[in-house]
Amino acid sequence: MLAIYLIGLREGLEAALIVSILLGYATKLGRSDLKPRIWTGIGLAVAVAIGVGALLTFGTVELGDAEPVIAGSLSVVAVGFVTWMIFWMVRNSSALSSSLRSDVDRSLGRAGWGIVLLAFLSVGREGVETSLFLWTAVQATGESAIALIGALLGIGTAIALGALISRGLVRINLSRFFTWTGALLVLVAAGVLSYGVHDLQEGGVLPGIRAIAYDVSAVVPIDSWYGTLLKGVFNFSPAATWLEVAVWIAYVAVVGTCFVLALRHRRPAVARPAVTAAAAH
Repeated sequence: MLAIYLIGLREGLEAALIVSILLGYATKLGRSDLKPRIWTGIGLAVAVAIGVGALLTFGTVELGDAEPVIAGSLSVVAVGFVTWMIFWMVRNSSALSSSLRSDVDRSLGRAGWGIVLLAFLSVGREGVETSLFLWTAVQATGESAIALIGALLGIGTAIALGALISRGLVRINLSRFFTWTGALLVLVAAGVLSYGVHDLQEGGVLPGIRAIAYDVSAVVPIDSWYGTLLKGVFNFSPAATWLEVAVWIAYVAVVGTCFVLALRHRRPAVARPAVTAAAAH
């Protein structure tokens, strides 16, 4: 559940900050008429995210032999999305507010209702990413009820933090927050990718389903508390094929190295104080 909570918290906080910045900038411009339009775009984005989640949950129930292939493919797509999101936030966390304000100015220059599209795309991107990655994480852990609780707790925490930050009641170094959560998500994504590869092997798309690299089921039973913890946080499997292990190692090595290099490249531009209401607005 910790991994699900982390995903909900990180993605939810991004969305909450975007909403806070859009509403705050509308207030600063003295354009209260923009707020209903912003909320319209946000509502549409939430509806699309829920729709994607429902489609993934209920649309893959009766797929028979094709289910492992579809589940594995979606896992790979989800890892692609979350990897892009990790690096996007590394590059843009320090300039998120100014970037959104520029987008608002451009949308107002064309047509006032462009703000609806801006809010929809900004929040909808986070929502669809969250739905897809949460679904794949649930498939990997097999704990839908616990995963739902974790996701709701993470999103609820993010909304509360976003509200407190926008009012200046809480100060958070967002660069540091997204750095640590990004590092953890690299490990989580590696586990989801490994699980997706296993599904594709079961579906016959990839070879090597019988080439077992290790089997520690006797030492780490999947139904034990520590087995459940490892499975829930890092999608650890007590038995894995050589291809799963190779993909996990390759992903962590390549993405982890690129993540560290991106942080080093970004560091001189991010030495800024914690976010306050003034920064958000």
